[in-house]
Amino acid sequence: MKTTSVSAADLSASVLSVPPLARDAQGSPSKAENRRQVDWLRSGDVTTYLYGGNANLYNFGVVDFGRLLDLLEEIAPADGWMIPSIGADFGKAADQAAILRERAFPTAMVLPLSFPATPAGLASGFSKLADISGRPLIAYIKNDGFMEAADVARLFRDGAISAVKYAVVRPDPKNDPYLAEILAAVGSGERIVSGIGERPAIDHMEMGLTAFTSGSVCVAPHLSTAILKAGREGRFADARAIRESFLPLEDLRDAHSPIRVLHEAVRLAGICETGPIGDFLTNLDGAERLEAIAKAAQELKAKSEAATAGALRQSARA
Repeated sequence: MKTTSVSAADLSASVLSVPPLARDAQGSPSKAENRRQVDWLRSGDVTTYLYGGNANLYNFGVVDFGRLLDLLEEIAPADGWMIPSIGADFGKAADQAAILRERAFPTAMVLPLSFPATPAGLASGFSKLADISGRPLIAYIKNDGFMEAADVARLFRDGAISAVKYAVVRPDPKNDPYLAEILAAVGSGERIVSGIGERPAIDHMEMGLTAFTSGSVCVAPHLSTAILKAGREGRFADARAIRESFLPLEDLRDAHSPIRVLHEAVRLAGICETGPIGDFLTNLDGAERLEAIAKAAQELKAKSEAATAGALRQSARA
């Protein structure tokens, strides 16, 4: 498992997968099922695993946090980078950061809190959490004006944050004054990752962001990796063509809840048994809705598998 400090190269080396957290019937994280998810992702050259919103860590307690870190260490591939999340409120984040201080994880993401919080208060809180954890953290910017751009730049300079996951939804991702302001203040997009999956990722990469996070990569890692590779090489038309395969599942996620749909999609695609989704959320039900998710997930997974088979054939011919 990666334990070294976070570099810009680490952020761009892989799609940052954001998996669901597979749980057993009693609601405890399952080592075997989460390992199956990670193994599937690794088969598609995904080496970064960010456990956050899709894992429902917003509602994960402090008492069990150490055991979760144990599990992530145990299922990590040798070249894998495991990123846990802390928070969202400051008190819980501080308690979890103190536990993290004694561990080898190079960073953690701070889940976003929109209320009660102010931009200046968040900037101050990030500095304190970095001190408590003894390492730079990842800021998750999900709302317009979450923090002042100048404070984001200062947190980078002070070593309080190692990266930003930028996830403010826009009708046109390229028309984003807040992102433009952050990029101008920071001076580069090499430590800022697009944080809303494949749909806006290509536009964000064209704007200079280094990579992207994804939930649907958990279903189709080979295709998501192909998008990242095409984007890095400037083949944005190719990247957009590959992205079309993700849109049916992404449309369902937008319609019915990104977290809850992904939790079922991974299960229905046969990747791993995800089990109960965790407290304060409920698993999706309804035969028609689940059938639609199953169809989209299974078709997407089949395309990912076909992409792998095609790459193997091409390699054999070479």
